[in-house]
Amino acid sequence: MNPVSLALWTAAVLLVGWLAWTYNRLVAARNAVKEGWAGIEVQLKRRHDLVPMLVDAVGAYARHERGLLERVAQLRTRAVADPEEEARLSHELERLLAVAEAYPELKASANFLNLQKQLVEVEEDLQLARRYYNGAVRVYNTLLQSFPTLLVARRFGFTPARFFELPLATEARPPEVKW
Repeated sequence: MNPVSLALWTAAVLLVGWLAWTYNRLVAARNAVKEGWAGIEVQLKRRHDLVPMLVDAVGAYARHERGLLERVAQLRTRAVADPEEEARLSHELERLLAVAEAYPELKASANFLNLQKQLVEVEEDLQLARRYYNGAVRVYNTLLQSFPTLLVARRFGFTPARFFELPLATEARPPEVKW
């Protein structure tokens, strides 16, 4: 084999190897984004399962808070179909827990305290899942936009992922605390 043929053959092998390596990096990054979104869905499901028990516990003490309890129940149902509704549900859950503060017997109930603890854990896990997802999206989108990886990404139809963002500008503000 002459030196020119050997150089061309080596270049072709290196190019194919680089293409395969780059493609595999893009697939791994895309799968991390999917995994991150699945983590968010798991936490939303945990919260979805917990909310009815919390509403029932508060409802037994706060019958006159029927409107709030109904809003929480409706948002819980919509949040399953539309994850953007979960931000509204978070806000209403904060209000529900504030209502519970007005009932000392409820606050002392072991069942309610356990539910409240579980809800706090779910909210913390949901925040971590969102952060993981957004980190995976950042890595993936950076790969899609970086040269020369973007050439492979475009060729094989990789598309950018969307960051998890708050659907309401009001959700970005700190909650109002009343004493």
